[in-house]
Amino acid sequence: AEDTRHTGRLLTHLGLKRPMLALHEHNEREQLPRLMTRLQAGESIALVSDAGTPLLSDPGFPLVRACRELGVGVVPVPGASALLAALSVSGLPTDSFRFSGFPPRKPKARREFFEILSTESATLVFYESSHRVLATLGDLAQVLGAGREMALARELTKLHETVLFGSIAEVERQAALDVNHQKGEFVLVVAGRPARTADDLPEEAA
Repeated sequence: AEDTRHTGRLLTHLGLKRPMLALHEHNEREQLPRLMTRLQAGESIALVSDAGTPLLSDPGFPLVRACRELGVGVVPVPGASALLAALSVSGLPTDSFRFSGFPPRKPKARREFFEILSTESATLVFYESSHRVLATLGDLAQVLGAGREMALARELTKLHETVLFGSIAEVERQAALDVNHQKGEFVLVVAGRPARTADDLPEEAA
C-alpha cells in the first residue's frame, strides 16, 4: 500500500483484515527483493495506491517491471483514474492525448518543460498539487498562450469535486479568486496546438 493508513480505512470499510506493507517512492527498491521472494513462493499481493491507479504518477513501476521479467502474473483491476475522468469531462479532444505527470517543481524547469510541449498537437494532461497550481497556470499562460483552451479538474470523484473550463487566463483568474480552487489534487487538461493553416505559414521568398 502506498499509505497503510489510507488502505487500512478502505479494508475496514469493506470488512476485510489483511496484513499490509508500505510501498512508496522512498522504499520501493528496498522492498522489492522481499516482495519478489514472496510472489515466487506462490503468494498473492495486491498493490493499492492512495487514490487513482497504481503506477500513474504513483508507486509500483519497479514491482510490475520485476514481475514481468521473472514471469510473475500481473492482473490489472480497473478503478478510478483522475487522468481519464478529467479527459472525459474536459470537452477537449480525447482521440489523441499526452499525459506528462507532474510538471517540474522549479519555475525555470517548469517553463522549459512546457516549451518542449508547446508544439504538441495532442491534448495535454498534467497532475499538479495545491501548492503549485496557480504558479503552473501562470507558466502555462506564459508559454502556451493565455488564450489556449483548458479544463482544471479538482478532487475528482470526491466530495469537493469541481471542474473549471475556459481559456488558460480565465481558469487562472477563477482559481485565483476562489481559495477553494487552490485546495486538493488537480488535473490540468490543455488543448494541443491548433493545426496550422496556409495563413499561418511564412510567405515563400520571391
